Amino acid sequence: MSSSTTPRFRFQIAATDGKARTGTLTMQRGEIRTPAFMPVGTAATVKAMKPEAVRRTGADIILGNTYHLMLRPGAERVAKLGGLHKFMNWKRPILTDSGGYQVMSLSDLSKVTDEGVNFKSHLDGSRHLLTPERSIEVQRLLDSDIIMQFDELVRPDVNAEKQREAMDRSIAWAKRSRAEFDRGGAHAERAAIFGIQQGVLDEKLRKESADALIDIGFDGYAVGGLAVGEGQEAMLGCLDFAPDQLPIGKPRYLMGVGKPDDLVEAVRRGIDMFDCVLPSRSGRTGQAFTLDGPINIRNARFAEDTSPLDASCECPTCSTYSRAYVHHLVRSGEILGAMLMTEHNLSFYQRLMSDMRAAIVDGRFDAFANEFLDRYRRRGA
Repeated sequence: MSSSTTPRFRFQIAATDGKARTGTLTMQRGEIRTPAFMPVGTAATVKAMKPEAVRRTGADIILGNTYHLMLRPGAERVAKLGGLHKFMNWKRPILTDSGGYQVMSLSDLSKVTDEGVNFKSHLDGSRHLLTPERSIEVQRLLDSDIIMQFDELVRPDVNAEKQREAMDRSIAWAKRSRAEFDRGGAHAERAAIFGIQQGVLDEKLRKESADALIDIGFDGYAVGGLAVGEGQEAMLGCLDFAPDQLPIGKPRYLMGVGKPDDLVEAVRRGIDMFDCVLPSRSGRTGQAFTLDGPINIRNARFAEDTSPLDASCECPTCSTYSRAYVHHLVRSGEILGAMLMTEHNLSFYQRLMSDMRAAIVDGRFDAFANEFLDRYRRRGA
């Protein structure tokens, strides 16, 4: 399908099973099958992976980071070099987050006002002002396919006044983000923008946030402000109501989540899209995900284990190399160890997405989820 006949953005739900949904998000740079997991390419790279290898795992879309890319190499430089896709040789869709999470995580270097966030670069100490307008501009310069509104998130242990303040500010920033996106000319005609629901764990705040975002109007909606220390039980409690507050016909994106069992539980509650650094970060630190739970390949018991990381996995790592060899590489600090582990973990995540999509189509998602969770949580090393 040519770009001239491909819609700017279309989300079609093909099947549902309870609250779980599967479908296709169509954009000019390609289709995204949902539920979808987006590998994180913070600085224009999914660490330890070539872009073509990321695609071979089954990824339809990756995530880039506004905060990091605006600091290095610079959004204007990326634009001059032809945009992020050309720069990193990724031809499919890219979603860019707005920088809000980094603002929170680097709070000792930043000051938040209604205008935006004044922060000090963690690289060289230079001062920057990140506003909703600048966040959208940076994402436009990167030529992102899915732009995220600029938002403020706070940790769940802050007081109710600060929770309300952050939610209200995020709504105000959502209006400014939407307006700036609409001023984007040709880019706005081929890209999409998502709003981000905030409100920590408070159902009423979440509903107020969702209603305001719906009034503004976005192509998709994210559940933000989770996976920041509240724990799985609290997160799932929030997901029992938060996705239901968002439009049924729009994609729902749970930001920054998570472990394999988190993904299954979230799909059960109506989430369509995910991103997380966990599979790639864990790959670099020696943790491999398997159907029987995560294993620490550094453990001495794998030193002479000739079996693959996961006997049920057909990824290049599991098809070619033994646990003993990967154990040796990781223990020796060899770069290949990180590469093989990351390739497996990303393949595991994409296979999980594929299996969930198939289970929803077949009307057996609950049975699949219960079987997966029982096996995955039974053991881990």
